[in-house]
Amino acid sequence: MVPQHGQDRVIWLGALVLAIWLVLALGRDGFWLTRERDTADMPPPPASWPSVVAVVPARDEAEVIARSIGSLIAQNYPGDFRIILVDDNSSDGTADAARAVIGDSNRLTILNGAPLARGWTGKLWAVHQGIAAAGDTDYLWLTDADIAHAPDTLASLVTRAVGDDRVLVTLMARLRCESLAERALIPAFVWFFAMLYPFAAVNRATGIGGAAGGCMLARRTAIEAAGGIAAVRDALIDDCAFGALMKRQGRVWLGLTERSVSIRRYDSWASVGAMISRSAYAQLRYSPILLAGTLIGLALIYLAPVLLTLFGEGYARGLGMAAWIVMTILFQPMLRFYRRSPLWGVALPGIALFYAAQTFVSAWAHWRGRGGMWKGRAQAAIGA
Repeated sequence: MVPQHGQDRVIWLGALVLAIWLVLALGRDGFWLTRERDTADMPPPPASWPSVVAVVPARDEAEVIARSIGSLIAQNYPGDFRIILVDDNSSDGTADAARAVIGDSNRLTILNGAPLARGWTGKLWAVHQGIAAAGDTDYLWLTDADIAHAPDTLASLVTRAVGDDRVLVTLMARLRCESLAERALIPAFVWFFAMLYPFAAVNRATGIGGAAGGCMLARRTAIEAAGGIAAVRDALIDDCAFGALMKRQGRVWLGLTERSVSIRRYDSWASVGAMISRSAYAQLRYSPILLAGTLIGLALIYLAPVLLTLFGEGYARGLGMAAWIVMTILFQPMLRFYRRSPLWGVALPGIALFYAAQTFVSAWAHWRGRGGMWKGRAQAAIGA
């Protein structure tokens, strides 16, 4: 039997964990509600449509580039619109696969990327070259090679950017959620992102800056005023660094969408884990102290409720169970958005522990000089 003073400590632990979850529920800008959608509160279309150039960086994306580029060519946009694909030294015929879908369209230009410049991450170096080739356009649509867009996506982005006077409009593309690993881990990926960068806080005139790199429409003059892509050239989490940069130039809008979808497959737990670990340690600014604090914090708020529920007694068990119920409820809106069973909410503690393990893997890879591995490049060491 646990001594009385030990029971009191366990009860206080349960009270602390429940309090943390209540604060997250009530005091984190409603991050879990999924209210910020690209279909909500749309302004009227602009009187005249500005010019737009889409810049697509691509390295070894032959598997997905045809669908991605095809969705851009098919945009029903009333204004002047061009596409620049920057082939970042691909070895799998990415450019040829893109050319195969051009047909009679004159919208697409394929640019052979220069070798990676020192001090840049690969993606941002490719984007930098694409922006330079875009010329004097009104807006730049920075989108990834593994994202496919509905035909009205660009018109929707421009409508919000012009009508709401936003220097950046960015959409969290709907990620693929078909394999078991994807169904278990992908909704939580977006949920954790929203916890770190609450969409409502990003969308306020004052608040944190953030963005989702798969789909970003940015005012060209604001990019130039911010110092260009070169200002974040070594950022591994480049979308949020770019979002923060643009937030200093004006208002930003970030929301969920079903118009833009990721077509990259994550068929195994290892592939999802690699996606997580590629940038997790960068989020912690490569700090061992922040890493330790994060792992302890994740154990406290996700593992402790389970242990208290299963092995606690009396008030301690009740508090642990209440915390587990609260986190399960907070996960439900995101599960509904991804059309997943609500029972995945009960599994959130186990999912969080997987993310914690991948955060440590990310740090371990960085310590070995292989952090931020993507397409054969270890990029996390840049600027660390």
